[in-house]
Amino acid sequence: MCAGKVQRKPLRLIAAACNNMGIGKDGHLPWDLPTEFKFFLETTTKVSLPGKCNMMVWGRGCWFSNPDSLFSMLPNVLHVVLSTTLSTLPEHAHFLCEDFDSMISLALLQPLCDLVETIWVVGGPRVYQEALMHPWCELVFLTDIMADFDCDVFFPQFDRSVFKKQQRFPGVPNEIQEENGVTFKYEVFKREICSAEDQTNMALSESGMTQNNMGTKDVGVVPDSAYVTEGDIYV
Repeated sequence: MCAGKVQRKPLRLIAAACNNMGIGKDGHLPWDLPTEFKFFLETTTKVSLPGKCNMMVWGRGCWFSNPDSLFSMLPNVLHVVLSTTLSTLPEHAHFLCEDFDSMISLALLQPLCDLVETIWVVGGPRVYQEALMHPWCELVFLTDIMADFDCDVFFPQFDRSVFKKQQRFPGVPNEIQEENGVTFKYEVFKREICSAEDQTNMALSESGMTQNNMGTKDVGVVPDSAYVTEGDIYV
């Protein structure tokens, strides 16, 4: 139960990036790797106990770049969209929050506190950046696409002295993969250092979560004007 003391949730990132850390082009993946996509689906939907689910966190731009068919492939998942401009809930999403901290607060409210097992951050760049800076972030699943692709969206740089690459990780293939002429390798980075600053930020964050000051917005149907990107930091 989550009453009283705040219980941290595992916070993890998952992405695939090519040689220049590119992750997308014109709102789409630049590569066609069904095996890597299957790994994404299996990893983010896995739960340890029946009745549990995971929370999947999307920036507004990332959310609208995906086809509706994707969301039927994600059982055991509650979708949270982050946006500073949307005022109504996008179709297929479960929650809309105005910033990253609001999403964290949401995950710790009942009944989600007991229901959510892991928080998965799936993009875009701004959401990844905020997740990497959060003291709860423990793992980064970053598939290394061992090729050059033309991209206009990039995974943020992160401190690899803090997040150490694991030589092996349970459930993650260790061998180099090849599909459709592209080689790639699944890599996992684990936070090894929790600095004094992180510990302070964690304490401040948790103390603020006892108050219901979330930026979670009302639900509804997204109007056409909601697709305008101007002013939204979560593109």
